[in-house]
Amino acid sequence: MSQTPTLPVPDWPDRAAWQRRPDRQPNMFQRWQHLLFLHWACDPQRIQSTLPAGLRVDTFEGQAYLGVVPFQMRGIRPAWAPSVPWVSNFLELNLRTYVLDEQGRPGVWFYSLNADRWLACTVARSWFHLPYHWSRMRCEISPEGWLDYYFQRRGTSADLACHFRYRGVGTAVPAQRGSLEFFLVERYLLFTLRRGELCCGQVHHTPYPVQSAEVSRCENFLCELDGLPPVVGPPEHVAYASGVDVDVFSLRPLIPRSTC
Repeated sequence: MSQTPTLPVPDWPDRAAWQRRPDRQPNMFQRWQHLLFLHWACDPQRIQSTLPAGLRVDTFEGQAYLGVVPFQMRGIRPAWAPSVPWVSNFLELNLRTYVLDEQGRPGVWFYSLNADRWLACTVARSWFHLPYHWSRMRCEISPEGWLDYYFQRRGTSADLACHFRYRGVGTAVPAQRGSLEFFLVERYLLFTLRRGELCCGQVHHTPYPVQSAEVSRCENFLCELDGLPPVVGPPEHVAYASGVDVDVFSLRPLIPRSTC
């Protein structure tokens, strides 16, 4: 009787190895700042049912996670051109989960990415084949450092608008290898479908300077908007990062190799 082959699962050194910068030229530069990480534990089988062939749910101590991440994009530019203030700066809010490919590479699967610049959404859909949505968004920062982050996807009910109010508190330190925080935030690969073919993209940045986050408002309807069951209760993981500079590398088909 034939046995189903055991697919590889990365250990912590394998996961940390993706923090190294690829030995090739990026095609884009970005800065991500004022990031709020919100994560809810989920049934792995439920998450697996939403993934395309070739990806499997990644778990920490038997739990899968859904993540909601509001932040600011700044200085976005291709490697061959300077940034343009209005085009290069915008808000982004994404809903994601964590996955492994058949080679055991750990990455992110996005259910949606939302931005307030039509051109940014158009370029991202064309270049990276990611599910971007042009949305109404704004972010206000108080003198005390609170960020009020508002979101409504165009063409949807105002009852499904999101509002997050948050700020970072405490000392910023990199996530510790082996921790839930490292598992959730230190991700350098993304997976997407390009004309039905599973592809992988890679980013590089220094490890996030992670702080505790104080969240006074969390109205989150992204799951409902993206056709997933709503999350229940407060998030199991909450963190803040002031920002990182990011190198973005081009998509590649998913074939066995050391880098994507």
